[in-house]
Amino acid sequence: MNAERLLAHYHEIADASDAIARLRRFILDLAVRGKIVPQDPKEVPALQLLKQIAKEKTELVKAGKIRKFDGPEAVVLDEQPFNIPQTWQWVRLGDIVTKLTDGTHHSPPNETTGDFKYITAKNIKNEGVLLDDVTYVSRKVHDEIFARCDPAKGDILYIKDGATTGVVTINDLDEQFSMLSSVALLKLPVCIFNRLVVEFLRSPFFYDQMRGFMKGAAITRVTLKRMGPALVPLPPLAEQYRIVAKVDELMALCDRLAAARGNRETVRDRLAASTLARLNAPAPKTFQADARFALEALPTFTARPDQIKQLRQTILNLAVRGELVPQDPADEPASELAHGAPELEGRLNAEIPRSWRWVKVEEVAEARLGKMLDKAKNKGRPYAYLRNTNVHWFDIRLDDLKNIPLDDAEFEEYRLKNGDVLICEGGHGIGRTAVWRGAFENLVFQKALHRVRPGPHLDPSYFAQCCFVYFDAGIMQTYFTGVGIPHFTGRALAKLVFPLPPLAEQQRIVAKVDALMALCDRLEASLTATTATRRRLLDALLAEALAPAEDRELEAAE
Repeated sequence: MNAERLLAHYHEIADASDAIARLRRFILDLAVRGKIVPQDPKEVPALQLLKQIAKEKTELVKAGKIRKFDGPEAVVLDEQPFNIPQTWQWVRLGDIVTKLTDGTHHSPPNETTGDFKYITAKNIKNEGVLLDDVTYVSRKVHDEIFARCDPAKGDILYIKDGATTGVVTINDLDEQFSMLSSVALLKLPVCIFNRLVVEFLRSPFFYDQMRGFMKGAAITRVTLKRMGPALVPLPPLAEQYRIVAKVDELMALCDRLAAARGNRETVRDRLAASTLARLNAPAPKTFQADARFALEALPTFTARPDQIKQLRQTILNLAVRGELVPQDPADEPASELAHGAPELEGRLNAEIPRSWRWVKVEEVAEARLGKMLDKAKNKGRPYAYLRNTNVHWFDIRLDDLKNIPLDDAEFEEYRLKNGDVLICEGGHGIGRTAVWRGAFENLVFQKALHRVRPGPHLDPSYFAQCCFVYFDAGIMQTYFTGVGIPHFTGRALAKLVFPLPPLAEQQRIVAKVDALMALCDRLEASLTATTATRRRLLDALLAEALAPAEDRELEAAE
């Protein structure tokens, strides 16, 4: 085992999203390949265990407890997926168990009270049999099930049906119980340590074998017929105990590493949350210093994409509250550009600067829905048009455009111009907003979209930012109508109340937001690159640790 470099570089890979889970799988992979503890050539080899198993099964056949046993089926060289130590032996799972069966295939009447517990897949956990929500069957039902499937303390229980297929545990109950067929029962001979079999059944090697056998479209299912022939490497008995002890030791290390990572995540989250909180509830005297600190410090705190998303939301919140850029007394106040909207409902809960004004969309822009698509009535020249599937937040995607025939007057009525704001009117993407920047001419829009054409005192990008903040805060949703499928009607859009700064300040806000979003893009790209680097390093270290010793010696010599 060459795990020293892995541990030496652990701090570089510890924050990879799946580092701990992969380390756990790696430990089991080492165990199943004979690389986790050294072998002792003085120990009785596994081949002798097969003879003991055959003898024990023969006695069980004579006692009428199991069917006739013809001896283990050889695993030929071509079937062996990897090399194992000389003292080990490749075997089939069915050949090293004294019983492989499952519970009843006909779900019996079961109640909250009764004579015997009724165990199903929901009760099987890695740590044992969980009795929460357990149900019971009558003695008559139990006797019928238990005659074929008789779990005893120390037997192995393996979930073979459903979403948790592959979960395996040791029966820790001292009492008789009945089982459903979703759980397989494995009884072992005395010369095999049940804990070793459990760890090997949990290994990626065994799971991959079962995954290839899983049947059922809606419900994954492993059959007993497939479990029996599955390959398992068998170590000597003494080594079985050493392997389990080492696995326990390393899994405990993984637990500590996971706890340490959780603590780091908690500290980062608190630091990021407190920093963003100071920006979301800014103190006028310290805001600029708080903002500088946040933008300098957040890259250090940020380790997950959701934290960057929070930063983007904070930036836009500040933008539409008048906190992102300073006001300029020389700007023409918005109060002289539009009539105010007195409504208190359906608007952002914020104190806006004195030079700003609460306005309705209809006061500063022209809004309308797009053209209804009717193949029987639409006539004229075909034009490409946008649907709601093309409009995403701050992004218009021009893939999969459709055509709609329009006459000249209709084309002019529904033609998009540079700076038009498009808002999804209904369906899954309702409320999504983006600005059309005139990527090409002669594009129109369908009825599933609103077009908001700003007047001379409204910047389209600023308005799109307001829409995002309103949607994120749940304010825009108060304008929607409809129970099953909500809609954002043209009348409701016209009445939407939002904060309007002077035009010059709107433009400064847009420029500042663009610059800060570019910073977020760089943070996101850096995070993605760091994550990819961590994953590549983890892949390389795991591959190196699993490489045969002779291969590593050859590489070192080169």
